[in-house]
Amino acid sequence: MPKIKTRKTAAKRFKITGTGKVLHGHARMNHLMMKKSSSRERRLEIESQVTGGELKKIKKMLPGI
Repeated sequence: MPKIKTRKTAAKRFKITGTGKVLHGHARMNHLMMKKSSSRERRLEIESQVTGGELKKIKKMLPGI
C-alpha cells in the first residue's frame, strides 16, 4: 500500500495542535500594514481554530502531520 502524501499547500497554511485542533492564520495580514492600527495587527497575528465542515477536509489533506 502506498503512503498518503501531505498536501504541501495545506501544510503551509494550517497547524495541528497536540490535542488535534487545527489552527489557521488570519487574512489581510501580509501587506498595506501602514494603515492598520496596532491593535488590529495584534488581533490578526493570533491564530484561530478551524471549525465546522472544513475541519474534516483539512485533516484529510494533512495525514502525516
